[in-house]
Amino acid sequence: MKGTVGELGEFGLIRELTSRLTTTPAVRLGPGDDAAVVTAPDRRVVASTDILLEGRHFRRDWSTAYDVGRKAAAQNLADIAAMGAVPTALLLGLVVPAELPVTWAGELMDGIRDECQVAGAAVVGGDVVRGDTITVAITALGDLRNHEPVTRAGAQPGDVVAVTGWLGWSAAGYAVLSRGFRSPRAFVEAHRRPEPPYHAGPAAAGLGATAMTDVSDGLVADLGHIAEASKVRIDLRSGRIDIPSQMSDIGQAVGVDPLQWVLTGGEDHAIVATFPPDVKLPARWKVIGEVLNPSALPQVTVDGAPWTSKSGWDHFGDIEDAQ
Repeated sequence: MKGTVGELGEFGLIRELTSRLTTTPAVRLGPGDDAAVVTAPDRRVVASTDILLEGRHFRRDWSTAYDVGRKAAAQNLADIAAMGAVPTALLLGLVVPAELPVTWAGELMDGIRDECQVAGAAVVGGDVVRGDTITVAITALGDLRNHEPVTRAGAQPGDVVAVTGWLGWSAAGYAVLSRGFRSPRAFVEAHRRPEPPYHAGPAAAGLGATAMTDVSDGLVADLGHIAEASKVRIDLRSGRIDIPSQMSDIGQAVGVDPLQWVLTGGEDHAIVATFPPDVKLPARWKVIGEVLNPSALPQVTVDGAPWTSKSGWDHFGDIEDAQ
């Protein structure tokens, strides 16, 4: 559809966006009423919310609207999976300037819809508001399917630390984009459209994971949340963490140790969890460390030593180029 969202108007924009949506059996009542109705067979609902702000979390010259939609949905749906739950539904709050092309808004919704389909969820409603800066606010819902939620507070000394998904790929892609390049494409695409292993969260709960989170702010930072909540020390073994040769090549080209990206990059939304040492993990899980009694304060160490470099993303830290 041609024109701007201002020319289309609020209700015209809502009609355009909702016309692109699909549904799932969990949705009893979708967009179009005062609120949606989603089944909750477990009688408990897992909920998470995030906000993406243009210029802070994405740039339109780096990412298409479709990319932004996939990323916005992925980072929220990954939070649901990291609790051991199955994603079911998503709500969208969208702030856009009146001069924004309708096609951009439509492609954003296409990206959100398609990422929901990957996770088995559906967009069930939301709101649109006029504003100066594009802001995408997502609330995701999930179902525990009779499992207990896997929180950050259950890690025990003796547990192993294991991860599934990519680590450092998004950060490497950001480094490439920030220097004006668009390849290696796999790393650039990993930054634009993360691919969380949604299935791994509920599967980990079934395997007996004691604590779990997705890697959104950086491996050290996110495991730091588990260490603090569980009152333990987590020691990572750098030699157990795979670094692809292409990532090493990018690091050499830009003068960065790729281990820095792996440990602090974030935004890949891999799933990292702690498990009892006798659990037999599927091949998709890579053991990268262990849980220990805290020698002092709960913390994350790397090869037995404190990690002294920046540990990960901080929304209230120094403002850098949008990621």
